[in-house]
Amino acid sequence: MTHLWVRAEQRENEERVGITPEGTKALLNAGIRVTVEKSSVRAIPLQGYIDAGCEIAEENAWPEAPEDAIIFGLKELPEDGTPLKHRHIMFGHAYKGQPSGRILLDRFKAGGGTLYDLEYLVDPSGRRVAAFGYWAGFAGAAVSLKCWTAQQKGDMCAPVGVFASKHALLAALETDLATYTPPSAIVIGALGRVGTGASDLCEALGVKVTKWDMAETASGGPFPEILEHDIFLNCILARPGTPVFVPKSALTDPRKLSVIGDIACDPDSDFSPIKVYDRTTTWEDPALRVATDPVLDVTAIDNLPSMLPVESSEDYAEQLLPSLLELKSLDQGVWGRARDTFEEHI
Repeated sequence: MTHLWVRAEQRENEERVGITPEGTKALLNAGIRVTVEKSSVRAIPLQGYIDAGCEIAEENAWPEAPEDAIIFGLKELPEDGTPLKHRHIMFGHAYKGQPSGRILLDRFKAGGGTLYDLEYLVDPSGRRVAAFGYWAGFAGAAVSLKCWTAQQKGDMCAPVGVFASKHALLAALETDLATYTPPSAIVIGALGRVGTGASDLCEALGVKVTKWDMAETASGGPFPEILEHDIFLNCILARPGTPVFVPKSALTDPRKLSVIGDIACDPDSDFSPIKVYDRTTTWEDPALRVATDPVLDVTAIDNLPSMLPVESSEDYAEQLLPSLLELKSLDQGVWGRARDTFEEHI
């Protein structure tokens, strides 16, 4: 019997989960065995999974799960170097030359396991079947606005945390912005999921948004218009051929730009379109100051949807469930394509 083991997340500030109790009930009805680990941080309570009929395991017990179990989580595993013997469904961040990704692949190679990377679950046309993009854009724009309002006070952005809902987040931002004329923002990738979320957040708060997508960036640059806005929100996934949106010269060029929200957040990729920074930021230190005269801060948090864990989990789980219902056919369809991608890189 196909056995899905839903692990607890072990990364700090990660409360999301990739399947809801209703989703596990659908899997059980389809003849798939489901085990859910207890979790001290998961935003969706355990009782719902118990009521659905799932088996319950102790938190972080997945290394001792049966070898035929498919381990399902979202973010990174502990970087302890242990060989990985199971089949894992997760975001691996391993296929673009990232140093940590190479280490992860070596662990799979050593243990004989397989990575089914959530980023590479695609339909026959190559489109992702599920993504957190909208909520990444929504939260990324929110943090960028927090950076901008902090600058108006001569400060840097304070630590950020979890919000109970998008309404609570918007209310907090309305308070932050109350005494200022809203800034201007430019969103690149505005027609995608991430860009839509970023644009929606800005527009809900009265921020004037310039929306660019492939047509506006087809020239390959340079793009001086970016420097004429207060905030730039990058919502384009780095890949070969992606233009440079912010060259290193922007640190000294005349500009209005004071905040870059790199929501796509891939600074250690050679294909990153933003060349003024080289590392991600954190919930505790959301902003990285890369210039002081005039000020320029970059925010690049790589688990932004976790700021709204309930809404982002429910949205993502609904998108992913049809694929999870196909787990009995791991060699075919979306799962077969993901396995092939893993084997190409291993």
